[in-house]
Amino acid sequence: MIKSFEEFQNLGKDGMEAYVASANAFTKGLQAMAQEAADFSRKSFEKSSQVFERASAAKSLDKAMELQQAYAKEAYEAFLAQAAKFGELYVSTAQEAYKPFEASLQAFGVKPFKSAA
Repeated sequence: MIKSFEEFQNLGKDGMEAYVASANAFTKGLQAMAQEAADFSRKSFEKSSQVFERASAAKSLDKAMELQQAYAKEAYEAFLAQAAKFGELYVSTAQEAYKPFEASLQAFGVKPFKSAA
């Protein structure tokens, strides 16, 4: 009986350690995502301010429209690149948060998490 109680106690301890490690990995991932979002927002704001200043100083409406169209295309491409980067961050965060539980879940027959990439 003592042996089974010790095993139960170790299982609880291992589970708590895995939870703490998983929570730490998840928190780091969220911090990385928040920093990435802040950087992207700052860069986008700076770029839009520059384009607005240049368009305001344009001598003709055609030149202003040309600047705006170039900016719109560049902003769209930057957004798509950022969305892909966020997708990678989400997958990476999920994998890191899952790792502490991987061994104990495999003992119950759960297959490891693999990314599609």
